[in-house]
Amino acid sequence: MVKDRSLGERLFNVCNVLIMIVLIVFTLYPFWYSVIGSFNEGSDYARGGVYLLTRKFTLDNYGALFSDSALIKAFGITLARTVIGTFTHIIFTSMFAYAFSRRNLKYRGIYSILGLSSMYLSGGLIPFFILINSLGLYNHFLVFIIPALFSFWNVILFRSYFAELPDALIESAKIDGAGEYTIFFRFILPLSKPVIAAVSLFTAVGHWNAYYDAMIYTFGDHLQTVQLYILKLIQSTEAALLLANMSGTVAASQNTVTTTTLQLAAMVAASLPIVLIYPFVQKFFIKGMLIGSVKG
Repeated sequence: MVKDRSLGERLFNVCNVLIMIVLIVFTLYPFWYSVIGSFNEGSDYARGGVYLLTRKFTLDNYGALFSDSALIKAFGITLARTVIGTFTHIIFTSMFAYAFSRRNLKYRGIYSILGLSSMYLSGGLIPFFILINSLGLYNHFLVFIIPALFSFWNVILFRSYFAELPDALIESAKIDGAGEYTIFFRFILPLSKPVIAAVSLFTAVGHWNAYYDAMIYTFGDHLQTVQLYILKLIQSTEAALLLANMSGTVAASQNTVTTTTLQLAAMVAASLPIVLIYPFVQKFFIKGMLIGSVKG
């Protein structure tokens, strides 16, 4: 009986590992396919058959890509909105969540209803666009920051963590004469590094990958993000125009760069920072999800 169960467990583990390997392959292969294509000569890549390894290695695709000043500026805008947006979101949302976690907060139930409603209901794109325009945020850098200051889902994560902190800590600080801001910044935040790291990861990835707000609430190229740049590169003739601008170079004359390989290089360049950073903060991502699932 024990032997049969042990055999069943071994079969389950083998099947589980095989399924995970298949899922990993299907997940990673599209990125790997983009990487090998971005390092392959354009004319050779057009022949097809480049599926596992680069056939004719070249760096001309990235050279052509980063010769475009619009991409460099787009990277700067994306980096700025990611850093500023993440920092301000953490401060604003955590302060609200700290107040929301206190049992003596007036109208706490009303705030909870309003917050939960905002997670499921929306005014729609047109009313929100009118609001953005009336606030003077249209085609302004702050359109990336101010609407993203608050997330009630992240409030729930922060509140769940703050609720686990001992009340005696806050009471003893008040006895010593500390005010609410002192308690929050000198006691609560230093003890909340895990949830801060988790929410920071969520927010930073969201800012880095965002393109829709830049597409809807800005015009021109001065505020385009790197993801919007890639979208234009894929959906329009901007890749062909970029190649035309470098038509006098050796890479263009030898057809080592094509629109397809240029697009692949842009996708890899935009996703690489997150790919490199994510493994080091994955544990905070998992812990953040657990924090949100333990308490509501």
